[in-house]
Amino acid sequence: MKSILKLTFLISLLGYAPIMAQDFFFPERNQPWKTANKNQFKYDVQHLEKAVDFAKANEYSESRDLRRAILKGFEREPFHEILGPTKKRGGPAGMILKDGYVLASWGDTKRVDMTFSVTKSFLSTVAGLAEDAGLIQDTKDKVAHYVWDGTFDGEHNAKITWEHLLQQNSDWSGELWGLKDWADRPPNEGGLDDWKFRKLNEPGTVMEYNDVRVNVLAYSLTNVWRKPLPMVLKERLMDKIGATTTWRWYGYDHAWTEIDGLQMKSVTGGGHSGAGLFISTEDMARFGMVFLNHGKWDRELLISQEWIKKATQPSVPNVNYGYMWWLNQKGLRHWEGVPEHLFYAAGFGGNFIVVDQKNGLLMVTRWLEPSKIGEFVKQVYEAF
Repeated sequence: MKSILKLTFLISLLGYAPIMAQDFFFPERNQPWKTANKNQFKYDVQHLEKAVDFAKANEYSESRDLRRAILKGFEREPFHEILGPTKKRGGPAGMILKDGYVLASWGDTKRVDMTFSVTKSFLSTVAGLAEDAGLIQDTKDKVAHYVWDGTFDGEHNAKITWEHLLQQNSDWSGELWGLKDWADRPPNEGGLDDWKFRKLNEPGTVMEYNDVRVNVLAYSLTNVWRKPLPMVLKERLMDKIGATTTWRWYGYDHAWTEIDGLQMKSVTGGGHSGAGLFISTEDMARFGMVFLNHGKWDRELLISQEWIKKATQPSVPNVNYGYMWWLNQKGLRHWEGVPEHLFYAAGFGGNFIVVDQKNGLLMVTRWLEPSKIGEFVKQVYEAF
């Protein structure tokens, strides 16, 4: 005991604070989540029930046939079509957890559904695993030093770093899997020719949400790992957190590449042309618990705290966006009445994983009208 106290004292002298194990609950695979005992945490049960009722009453307004919802949602895009798997969705579902204990849940939390751009936060995590493993030395490295097949040729694309791709401010120019970057979410003003032949922004200066460029990141990481990214995610993270065997990560039907003589699928970071991550609410919660617990599942470190800190730092062109995680900083996407330190994954149709490390709170929602998420989270905090 004296030696432990002495070590703690010496560490504090060196300017480091010891990481204390938190009393979180981490369910084993196929083990149910534990519901919090009465009086285990201080919160207003009725207020929390009000928040849950709000989530159930504000279901995403578009069709449960996601193929139809996708085509309608992105009908402005030229040449837009479904290129990968889709799935009809279920109704509203979600979980609210404190320190890993369930305070409330609703809907079918075991149902596997598309999760759209929540996939981006999983993709970002695969990049973090690559840096932790030394496959990427630093996210400020130029991607052309790792991928030399022409994807990053040219004066503009050669400047792009991993960080630019992760923060969606690369303005990468080109075509991947038959999709042109300029055709993805074109601006409301001006003609397509103006957008197609516009002057490119210097990498790192302007954020533009663009799935073609996100898929360039996925393709580049596939080249670095030299194996399909779903295998990396499964082996390095999902198996270790006891995720079910039901989740799937898809790419477009034709998105095949050859590495080391093997044909492998390059996955997508979203689902607005189909594909992306298909996963249950409960497995989303398991993923969120790793970030709630600073990179650890129970006491096993799976992804470094250094990576999580980098991934949740505001980018220069968008204070509300880090490495494919949204941040509740004061900006265009700030949620009023909600702590600024929380961060979250967000996807089309109202899919969210909200992480508050300081308060041990984790929220997962499925099919909540996206414009209502700020009010929902605010109501959760009002319960405390």
